[in-house]
Amino acid sequence: MIRAFLAVELTDDLRRSVALVQQEVRRRIEGAGRRGSRITWVKPAALHLTIKFLGDTGEQMVESLREALTQALGGRRELSVPLERVGGFPRAQSPRVLWVGPGEEWERSEDCAEAVAWQRSVDEGCRPFGFAPETKSFSPHLTIARIKEGERQVGQALANSGLLDRPLEMGHLVLNGLSLIKSELRPEGPSYTKLWAVQVGERSGSAEGR
Repeated sequence: MIRAFLAVELTDDLRRSVALVQQEVRRRIEGAGRRGSRITWVKPAALHLTIKFLGDTGEQMVESLREALTQALGGRRELSVPLERVGGFPRAQSPRVLWVGPGEEWERSEDCAEAVAWQRSVDEGCRPFGFAPETKSFSPHLTIARIKEGERQVGQALANSGLLDRPLEMGHLVLNGLSLIKSELRPEGPSYTKLWAVQVGERSGSAEGR
């Protein structure tokens, strides 16, 4: 049994761009003092867009899952998600998660609707293997930090930083494939290993290895 999730990986250039913004957010928040808060910052090497968290997954189904998702994404097209703002979930004033993601205009676009359909295709591909469908609506954002304590202090520091109101240009996250990632929890943080990758528009079942 392995602990696994399905994700879209970042290019090296995009990873560097997002890491620079993450550093700026961290500098602004930590510079504000933020007493009583506790934040875990995502390591740049671990940045990814989670499409579906699988949890415990039988090793015997890894190959069958690859074949099923190759078929599921065979009818989908490549999408480009502009990363152009910083925000927080569930709300920026008291966030549990800090993220970078697309602007509101993109979220009203046809591409956003297609991204939701893209994720639903993955959900349907996983259903025969006993994985429950997602109950939350899909939103393509990259988590850059998790707030363990002091949400209000972090929210206030974020608001005072001016970053919420400033458009950013980090590049585009391209949804052109999907990777199965094995996650191993370690004291120093999670360790990720890619087991396979499939591309959109493929029906043959060919895939990139580890």
